[in-house]
Amino acid sequence: MNKIIQQIRKELVKNIDEATKKSFQRFFKEDVKYYGVKTPLVGKIATKFWPEIKNLSKDEIFKICEELYSSGYTEEAFIVAFWVPKLAGKFELNDLSLFKQWIEKYINNWAKCDGFCNHSIGLFIEKYPEKIEELKNWAKSENRWLKRAAAVSLIIPAKKGKFLADIFEIADQLLLDKDDMVQKGYGWMLKEAGRLHQKEVFDYVVRNKNIMPRTALRYAIELMLKDLKAEAMKK
Repeated sequence: MNKIIQQIRKELVKNIDEATKKSFQRFFKEDVKYYGVKTPLVGKIATKFWPEIKNLSKDEIFKICEELYSSGYTEEAFIVAFWVPKLAGKFELNDLSLFKQWIEKYINNWAKCDGFCNHSIGLFIEKYPEKIEELKNWAKSENRWLKRAAAVSLIIPAKKGKFLADIFEIADQLLLDKDDMVQKGYGWMLKEAGRLHQKEVFDYVVRNKNIMPRTALRYAIELMLKDLKAEAMKK
């Protein structure tokens, strides 16, 4: 296990791009830890090492993932985000508790949050839809990344038209949150839900536009027709 992690880290160091390293921090308000490797290259590194671990047990793979998370490097977190969805067929109900622990302990920027939640937790919720109630509990958390996770975990299902009532419930819980990371998260969730449920999402936005933060509102209506956007933005 340690050997694989050492090899991955050596590969990341070998692929540091100076321009990426210089510009990486500007995408974040908080300080982030990074090598400076372009994201497509991180994906290739994740793909390169997957055959070496794919036949391990799920628990062993999760231990490797946690070791990568514990370094704090954003690119190592991206590798976790590439690997975990490949285990979706082996997901069990209690895995969500572990995923929550990872978010609480290791997620400290939007890229780590979205990279992991969009696919890994999105696939988990599609497999175990009854666990969407847990996301509603996350939306009540004091942890900004758990709150964002409650929304962005539904991005992929939302694109497919799933869980609309639950999406509105989570949006209700996050509606007045003052954190722009949370506002952008639930606004994005509403935007994706609007692909197949434009009228319902438009009605929701209009109903709440006087109290919804403008950041969330703009995200939610981004894909709508010009006249609908104008109506939603009207004070």
